[in-house]
Order: sequence, then C-alpha cells, then structure tokens
Amino acid sequence: MAAPVDDMFSFCTDPGKASSCVEVRFIDSVKGKGLFARRSIKKGDTIFMERPLVSAQFLWNALYKYKACEYCLRALETAEENARRLSGNPGLSLPHPELCRVRPELHQACPHCQVMYCSNECRQAAADQYHRALCLGPSQEDPDHPINKLQDAWRNMHYPPETSSIMLMAKMVAMVKQGQLALLHSLFTAALYDDHLSRWFVPEGFRSLFALVGTNGQGIGTSSLSQWVHACDALELPAQQREQLDSFIDQLYKDIEKETGDFLNCEGSGLFLLQSSCNHSCIPNAEASFPNNNFLLHLSALSDINPGEEICISYLDCCQRDRSRHSRHKILRANYLFVCSCPKCISQVDELDVTSEEEEEEEGEAEGETEDEMTDV
Repeated sequence: MAAPVDDMFSFCTDPGKASSCVEVRFIDSVKGKGLFARRSIKKGDTIFMERPLVSAQFLWNALYKYKACEYCLRALETAEENARRLSGNPGLSLPHPELCRVRPELHQACPHCQVMYCSNECRQAAADQYHRALCLGPSQEDPDHPINKLQDAWRNMHYPPETSSIMLMAKMVAMVKQGQLALLHSLFTAALYDDHLSRWFVPEGFRSLFALVGTNGQGIGTSSLSQWVHACDALELPAQQREQLDSFIDQLYKDIEKETGDFLNCEGSGLFLLQSSCNHSCIPNAEASFPNNNFLLHLSALSDINPGEEICISYLDCCQRDRSRHSRHKILRANYLFVCSCPKCISQVDELDVTSEEEEEEEGEAEGETEDEMTDV
C-alpha cells in the first residue's frame, strides 16, 4: 500500500511507525548516530519514504531555466518542453506524449512575486511555512533587494556542480519568523541533537548551521523527461515499435549530451530527518531516489539487510566508489569533513596513499582546460 503523500514520512512498504522497521541509535562520539534495521529487509524493498523538513532548488540550476516547483521541486516543464530545451531542438515532438505526468493546468504562481508552484497545495504549504517571510513581491527582479543580493553572492562563491543552497538556511530562518520555532526545535532535537536554535543568529551559530546544512543535506533531482523515458520503457510494444522507440530515445540523449552535457535535471537539496541519520559506506546497502518527480525521498535496499544491521548510503557516486581508498578519503574529507572507516576502507588500509588513475586523468584534463582558457585570454 502506498503511503499518503501528506505524511511527513512513512516506513517500509507499510505506512506504520518507524519502530516497526528502523530505529536511530547513538553509535559513538565519532560517528554519532546511525540508522539500524529492526527487522529483515529484502533487496529492492522500499525501507521508507520521507518528505524533507526544508528543501530548495540550487540557484544556478534555477538561473539556467530548470523550472521546478518552489516548494516540492517537481519539474514544471512537460517532457516535450524539457527535451526541446535540453536538445536545442524547438521543433522536437515526443512519441507517446500521454505518458508525461506534468499537469500545467494545475500550476499556480504566488500572486505577489510570481514564483511558480506545481499545485495550489504546494503554494499554500509554502506560504504557511516560510514564503510569506521570503516573498519579494514586486521586487522579484530587483538586484538590490537583500535576498537577491544574498543569492547573487552565493552564486558567485558556488559554481556548478552545486551541492547546497543558501536558501535552505534562509527558509529555515523564515520558518522561525513565521512561528514554526516550536516545530523546528522538536524536530531538530530529535533528529540532529541540537536544541540551541538561537545560536543561528550569532556568527559562531551561523557557522554551525552552515556546517549542518552542508554535511546533512541530501541532493534532490527531478525530471519530467526521465519519468517519460521510464514510462516508455514499461510499454508493451511489438518488437519493431520497441526498437524504433528505443532508437529515438538513444538519439535524443546523444543530442542532449552534445547540446547540454550532464546537467539534465532540476536539482536541489533538502534536509531529511530520517535519511540524515544514515551514515556513509563505500559499499552501501541502501540508496535514495526520487521516483515521484518531487522531493519525496524513497530509501531502497541494495542488498538484504538483517535485523540490527546498520543501514548505510554512499555519499559518493558509482564512479567515485570505484576509485582508490586515498581518492575516496580525499573527496569525503573535502566535502563531508570525516575519514571513512567502512569495511571496504578497512580492508584497503595497507594500500599506498596514491591517487587513483581516474582522478589523475581528470586533474590532467582540468589543467589542460585551464591552460587553454589562459591562452584564449
């Protein structure tokens, strides 16, 4: 049975209580807390689904016209509109347009600043939680408005690929201004062991909040085109039609790669209470995904998980996990401020501290690009 979308989170494949499937335990002063299975979980099972406490689209992603709901990050372009923009082909027509799940007729704008939402429900939820404090009204395009200046400063310090957004913190402060302090206090105390929200407003506290968002944020990616492709994959078609459709999709992605590169999705990040309890492993037994084309996180098992076993995700992508122990540690220290001691890293402890060939090649390419750019100048 699918869990109600209105629930903050639901657990396993049954919308019961967290204690029926997982529990958060304190491990030690180094790792802090962790998420553990209370019962057997099979490979492929959805362990839980969860909404974020707060989420925000990345600022460069929004600037480059990746249109997403300001509240739930649902992609607002139809699959065909998305494919046309990404491929640079304004006349492109997708077969089976009925498989696109985007419903433009439901989209609504904030009546004051014209920020877009995928539905009236999202517009109202944003207004109730934080948007009244952040709404720019007629100053939406005013570069001198303090919020626009804040976003511009962040963009100038954080170029793509993006990993977080200053608007996560802005929304959290706005929630406090709109009377959500009690909610934030109880949720953060339970999830993040920090009951001193007032510290946010002094320099030391702001640094603490910045670190919290940076190390606990979960990336979110949504795509109407990706949803359409998955729906096409599920169609039962005669062999010839299947071959034609697959060929069309393959060529479309080649065109998109040539025109746009790797940036295909509406992208942002969010703070998830349960998911933030998951520690990293270079051999994870679970992974997060966003199959609903919005911010609703699904945590799924990559392998069978036994009762009492820790549920771990990976902060590294597949390619990064295949690199040397030294390279993995370098990435994790730079982005998440810790040294990994997962079983894979322990088993490779005697390896020489050398950078993997993949990273050396990338660094060589980056140096070449820099030299080219300097020559052009």
